[in-house]
Amino acid sequence: MVQTSEFVRKQIEAMKADVFELGLFRLANPVDRREAEMLPRAWDSETLLRSIAWLRLENMRGRNIYIRPQGEHHLSLVDDLSKPAIDRMKAEGFEPAAIVETSPRNFQAWLNHGERLPREVGTVAARALASRFEGDTKAADWRHFGRLAGFTNQKDKHRQPNGLFPFVRLIESTGVVYREAGRFVATVREQCERERDARRKRESALAYTPIPEGAEKSIEAFRQNSAYGGDGTRVDLAYALYAICRGISAEDVSTALRTRDLSHKGTERRQEEYIQRTVKKALALQQSQSRGR
Repeated sequence: MVQTSEFVRKQIEAMKADVFELGLFRLANPVDRREAEMLPRAWDSETLLRSIAWLRLENMRGRNIYIRPQGEHHLSLVDDLSKPAIDRMKAEGFEPAAIVETSPRNFQAWLNHGERLPREVGTVAARALASRFEGDTKAADWRHFGRLAGFTNQKDKHRQPNGLFPFVRLIESTGVVYREAGRFVATVREQCERERDARRKRESALAYTPIPEGAEKSIEAFRQNSAYGGDGTRVDLAYALYAICRGISAEDVSTALRTRDLSHKGTERRQEEYIQRTVKKALALQQSQSRGR
């Protein structure tokens, strides 16, 4: 208990967030038909430290303990790193603020940029770092969970011969801003701006993509148009912009978008949020084009 408390205290001090989001994740169990479940909490440092006994109990019951700063923040998590990759990070001026060994010879590193990054910039930064140091690019975004040190890694593949699971260990917790932060973040911001410009140009051109004659106002015509390469998201926005520019109501556009299987977007609420975002973006583009005429 004392060692766990010390690991947790040092890690959260190195991460330097006002409020942390905790995720207590239990894997699915096909034997008893138990579904995967995430139990979320949002705590300041004091509350987190007071809750260690409860976290240990939930960990013993099979939940993995994860942590991240709440909201936009100054950190990037790089997951699935090797020891040579960690050494290279330090040599190249990307010294981690905290290093966690999540399983034997496998590491996560939190890098402190020295400033809060907007979501888009944070995601691009995390992906660039993961790519540069051969981390997990699929786990790279602005708010990915990392493991909290002092608790066991409950994944079955890490179960030891004695039946126990390995502890997540805190290797370093300096909290430093890495030397290359200024140059790296500036490069990432420039990349984000270039990507935004390219995206605006693509979106502005969507309304003028030709569709088969006689198929006006049909979303199916857009879905069959090879110009979109089968990209459902591009098709949805192109149709929404086309339809709104021709006087079709936002409600009717939303109805048309729902005719596609959106289950990959998540729950029904997330699917509806995606539809509303698409319509809102199309409306904004239509207004922008009107002002430009």
